[in-house]
Amino acid sequence: MSARGGKVDWSAPFERLDAGSRFRTRGRTVTESDVVSFAALTGDWHPQHADAEWAAQSRFGERIAHGMLIVSYAVGLLAFDPERVVALRRVADVVFKRPLKLGETITVDGKLVDLLALDDDVGLVGCALSILNQDGALVCRARLDVIWRRGEPATATEPFSRERGVVPC
Repeated sequence: MSARGGKVDWSAPFERLDAGSRFRTRGRTVTESDVVSFAALTGDWHPQHADAEWAAQSRFGERIAHGMLIVSYAVGLLAFDPERVVALRRVADVVFKRPLKLGETITVDGKLVDLLALDDDVGLVGCALSILNQDGALVCRARLDVIWRRGEPATATEPFSRERGVVPC
């Protein structure tokens, strides 16, 4: 069992997790290609993200990344073990504090804040996320809840088996 406030063991069963455990992710630089791809995928072509001339006259003075792109990348940076994390349950309390300019890099500082056993198979893990830019300034804050498997992991011969009810998140 990890010490309270220790580092998160992403492969640990639910019952070995501790509220207060912390983590920090690797970085991810958000590029123009990322922003254009996200706009094409979602249909969000707001000129703040897609039109350099329009954005130059805006409050931010240049194009910035979509807020939901930042949140999506933050979730993707978490080192979830597919044998442990069954599904994303909720993204909540998202607050954007400052824009992320193209070419800036994000990392996620986080903490496990809530642990709730749901049944004999899984528990609910609440994570508080702080998404930071390369200067350590807060870009976004959010809460993430995930369904986490209890007990020993399944055998390596049957990863992601739909018969076991496991769908990667």
